[in-house]
Amino acid sequence: MREGAAPDGGATVPGPDDPADSLRAYLTDLEAADQLNRIETEVSWNLEASAITMLANDRDDRIPVFESIGDSQVSARLVGDPYRGSRSRPWDRAARALGLPPDLSGDAYYETVIDRLRSPIQPDTVDAASAPCKEVIHRGTDADLFAFPWPYIHAADGGRYSNLHTMVVPDPESSWIDWSSHRAMIQDGDRASVLLLAGEQTPNLFYYRYEQRDEPMPVALAVGVEPAAQFTASMWIPTGSDEAAFAGGLKGEPIELVECTTNDLEVPASAELVVEGEILPGERLDEGPFGDYFGYMHGPRRSMPVLRVDAITHRENPIIPFCVEGSGVGYSQNTSSTTEVACVGPDATLGLRAAGYDVEKCVPWRFTPRTAYVVSTDVPRPGYLHELANFIFTTWGMLHVDFFIFVDPEVDPLSTRDVLEALALHADPDADFHQFGVEAMPKVPLNIYQTPEEKGDAKTGTSKSKTAKAYIDATTSKEGGDAGGRSLPAPELRSRARDILAAAGVDLSNDATRASGGDER
Repeated sequence: MREGAAPDGGATVPGPDDPADSLRAYLTDLEAADQLNRIETEVSWNLEASAITMLANDRDDRIPVFESIGDSQVSARLVGDPYRGSRSRPWDRAARALGLPPDLSGDAYYETVIDRLRSPIQPDTVDAASAPCKEVIHRGTDADLFAFPWPYIHAADGGRYSNLHTMVVPDPESSWIDWSSHRAMIQDGDRASVLLLAGEQTPNLFYYRYEQRDEPMPVALAVGVEPAAQFTASMWIPTGSDEAAFAGGLKGEPIELVECTTNDLEVPASAELVVEGEILPGERLDEGPFGDYFGYMHGPRRSMPVLRVDAITHRENPIIPFCVEGSGVGYSQNTSSTTEVACVGPDATLGLRAAGYDVEKCVPWRFTPRTAYVVSTDVPRPGYLHELANFIFTTWGMLHVDFFIFVDPEVDPLSTRDVLEALALHADPDADFHQFGVEAMPKVPLNIYQTPEEKGDAKTGTSKSKTAKAYIDATTSKEGGDAGGRSLPAPELRSRARDILAAAGVDLSNDATRASGGDER
């Protein structure tokens, strides 16, 4: 790390090519770039912190850090949506966190992240004495969840939540350790209910291995981990893979891990706070409703597995991050949507390429980031696209993704305008909209269009209903030719046309924005 000012607990400012090795170091870097807003006035965890964060997100403003939180036993701080990217370039703060130039184009950013994910780096293990997350240790009756200022995020939420953490659990049949991100609703001092929807890696471990054996599942919630670890928890890392090594590859340096105080799990040593415990077989508590990523308040309340707390360890004056979701349709600039576009997208692109598919980019649609994806491909034959859709919907546990849009490689999936133009010009509503797997695909029970009856399997948290997925062919080179009888000009021809226009004095600033992966509105 480059030596520099340390306005936050000794964290040094990362150099221009240095990845952040903690949440604090990342926030210090944002502050040096005038992208952080430290709010000294006392703020309540009860709706106030989330309301200010929502306004900052909506206005594309600086990231808010709340230095003084009222009604909290522990001197802790909150940070609202720390990884939320800018509206025109949603990957810019993720790039900064990973030590990449924040002005990279979308194409360059995706390819750089893909290259890093191809080269995992094994983690280092440190002892407890040198681990920041072990500065304060609470065990047994001294471990009280309500001593911390977990935010009440939406006025209709079922309770206070931790919704931006890395959940660490072990596979009982192998040495594999799974990292994921599943929200937890605080119930009382030593219990939380965790949203586990069968079909995803961690829920499957619990429902189909631990609970069937009547065994508790060891778990650690690592809150406020370093950026690369937080990003990896949201990625589609293949089952059985070393997720800490993928986080190291993403960072370009080893992640430091430390063993928990009450179990054998290892967590990122840089975490601000770690909740250690067990998810109990056969026990359920209500979870939700919660303002979810679809842009609506999700409900009804349902029974979810119970996390019983054994210990809480944390840094002095810990920083608890949270994400504001579900604040209205079209409101989507937050940590969750940014992570999908900036981290899950490159990971999904790499996965499709590794499976042998000719994919330029696979990008979550930033306004419904876990519902629709755009895939640019140079092989637009209908049969090939159907095969690709079949692979996506049946090989990956992508319960959240309902729609895929296939576009030409010349179309930038990061550009809203480009994708909408492709849909408007090249997707025939009769011939190019395809249902897939009618009544055969499981449904994540968070969708707004499902009835309460369809959402309610209390045993495994899955939907009772089955439904079709869908994909849209918005490519130009279909069998029989483009319906409009035209094709896109070659890139060199478009470049020559821009040069001629620029020489004639035409302002091409908007076009330059598009070329960098930006979005005009």
